[in-house]
Amino acid sequence: MASDGSKVPFPNLDTDHSIVEQATDLQEPEASTHAASDLEAVFDVPVQVSAVLGRARMEVGELLKLGPGAVLELDRRVGEAIDIYVNNRLVARGEVVLVEDKLGVTMTEIIKADRA
Repeated sequence: MASDGSKVPFPNLDTDHSIVEQATDLQEPEASTHAASDLEAVFDVPVQVSAVLGRARMEVGELLKLGPGAVLELDRRVGEAIDIYVNNRLVARGEVVLVEDKLGVTMTEIIKADRA
């Protein structure tokens, strides 16, 4: 708004339908198909992936007393979603799964972060 007190003219929104007509004339873009080969340039980029099952706080003395078979109480409950980080950024939540006698993680929710 101008500092001299003059008003800024606005278009008459009741009669100007040209913007709406232009938007409705646009056709839906065809679903583009992307192959893994489109991402070849980033295949060799290293990333750090972390699946956080839970957290615990303890003193160094307590940590040194831990041995094989020790039970460590975490701040998450059984069945609660785990956080999945890529390069220290939360990107998803998931569940721990057992795949051929190995633990794995399946993503159940993708976290969309706001880009600043």
